[in-house]
Amino acid sequence: MELQELEATVEAILFTMGEAVAVSQIATAIGHDEETTKKIIYGLQNKLAEEKRGVQIIELDQSFQMCTKMEYYPYLTKLVNQPKRHTLTDVMLETLSIIAYKQPITKQEIEAIRGVKCDHAVNKLIEYNLVEEVGRLEAIGRPILFGTTTEFLRSFGVTSIDELPIINPSQVENFKQEAMEEMQLTLDI
Repeated sequence: MELQELEATVEAILFTMGEAVAVSQIATAIGHDEETTKKIIYGLQNKLAEEKRGVQIIELDQSFQMCTKMEYYPYLTKLVNQPKRHTLTDVMLETLSIIAYKQPITKQEIEAIRGVKCDHAVNKLIEYNLVEEVGRLEAIGRPILFGTTTEFLRSFGVTSIDELPIINPSQVENFKQEAMEEMQLTLDI
């Protein structure tokens, strides 16, 4: 392998690993001794500095790591600190409220309350870090139990589940009555 190809290989290794890689591991990967490997890495370090690139290679106790140059951190923080816009559909909000008020709860219990499958809604809520697996039910098949996360509390501005609004029992009856009327209207059509 010629020098340019060796440098490209080292660059690929450090980029892909994302963390410090021991010189001995890099040397083994490129088929050279540790001293030669260090010279190749130092040459690559110099090239990155001369070309005014956004990344650098740093040495950490017989290891090397590719990382961003400090002067570019302000730009990265602007990107990272942009709020992620997660849209909660009515289905996801309904599922989330069931989990929040009934936790820990299984998918089967959520589906019994909602009357429809909830796989997609639960998966999205997990992806948005609003819901997490909190254990397994001691029953046949050991179904997963779900509960809300600290991100849920932060997102909804409460410090604990105890601060969630209390549902008035008469409201629950009104909701049930409305649902029954809607079902009847659907059946009559």
